[in-house]
Amino acid sequence: MHRRPAVAGHFYPARPQELTRDLERYIERVPTPGSAVGCLVPHAGMMYSGHVAGAVYGRLQAAQSYIILCPNHRGLGHPFAINCTGEWETPLGNVPIDTSLATELKQAYARLEDNAEAHRLEHSLEVQLPFLQHLQGSFRFVPIALSVGSYEPLEELGHAIARVMARREPRALLVASSDLNHYDPDPINRQKDRRVIDRLLELDPRGLYDTVRREGITMCGYEPGVVLLTAARDLGAHSAELIRYATSADAGGDPSGVVGYAGIIIR
Repeated sequence: MHRRPAVAGHFYPARPQELTRDLERYIERVPTPGSAVGCLVPHAGMMYSGHVAGAVYGRLQAAQSYIILCPNHRGLGHPFAINCTGEWETPLGNVPIDTSLATELKQAYARLEDNAEAHRLEHSLEVQLPFLQHLQGSFRFVPIALSVGSYEPLEELGHAIARVMARREPRALLVASSDLNHYDPDPINRQKDRRVIDRLLELDPRGLYDTVRREGITMCGYEPGVVLLTAARDLGAHSAELIRYATSADAGGDPSGVVGYAGIIIR
């Protein structure tokens, strides 16, 4: 499968030179000791959340392979959609699927289905790739899009991912793509986002799920977040750091209805 870009020219520039210029503007290169297990990054238009994602990516040590978890905003295709073969195209070139890792993950968790339709128009994973391409050039990745809803299957997927990662060297890095609460006035949005961020920093997958569902917080990628936290805990993660937080109002968006963005690294 060759997956063409769906949101180039909309969420980020379609011309390589312009995209490279913007990535240089948003990526914050800060040498950080120690290796990360995973991270959570936003996926809005680059002008709104690029500085949050760039602050995270600029602090990560390069990995040979990434498992990138994203929500399925459109509900197309399979609820546990993985790609096992092929490549994804961005204006900066093509990124190959890590077929060996994807196949092992699919064998470890039977609900995963090799499904292109769920990824065809989904922006939340695509927008992560240019950051990694610009920073390190060559790498492989496994895309997983989720539209599940219930907690237990997400927890099971997290455990399965951790089992696979634990027996592979060098270890892949987990990336969960998610924005936080949507479209409340800025002060209210920040309060709701803080409750979500606290659960993430506590490495509490059940707490994250319950907080989002009980309080009606519109975090679009809570499912990738639950999987990330479950796998990270299994892999021995002991801390999480909030690298940057912002809302769309910080980039000039309407403060009467904002979207929240957090960049978090888990070690």
